[in-house]
Amino acid sequence: MRVTFELDGEARTVETPPDRSLRGLLREDCDARSVKSGCDGGRCGACTVLLDGDAVKACLVMAAKVDGRSVTTVRGIADGSLGREVQDAFEEHAALQCGYCTPGFVLSALAYLEDHPDADREAIRSALSGNVCRCTGHEAIVDAVEAVAERRGEAD
Repeated sequence: MRVTFELDGEARTVETPPDRSLRGLLREDCDARSVKSGCDGGRCGACTVLLDGDAVKACLVMAAKVDGRSVTTVRGIADGSLGREVQDAFEEHAALQCGYCTPGFVLSALAYLEDHPDADREAIRSALSGNVCRCTGHEAIVDAVEAVAERRGEAD
């Protein structure tokens, strides 16, 4: 089947099997290696991407569902101010170790902060509950996202 969509700001048309997941489409057909393959069941969040701005687990979305839509991976947010802020905060707060889960966490945090710029710690923890980090635990990650929310709150 043919799927036409926008990936990180660029138009893409890809021939892919009809039973392929979005994660498979991105990794295997588009070489988007920041989209990780973890549990294949929506439990770990390593494959999180933004679909029309909403965080989704790419292993649970069929490739056909992205036809005519916009998909953003962590590579597509580098130039956005909030995306850059979130990435910088992860670095500042040592919220990454092996980096496997980091793209999914960053995109989940970005999508949440877009809609909830004044989020508190418990709301952040809840928003990130669909992502799992096996290296750092979640405290440094929540610290990083909370720091971005606090900075944005101070700027308003």
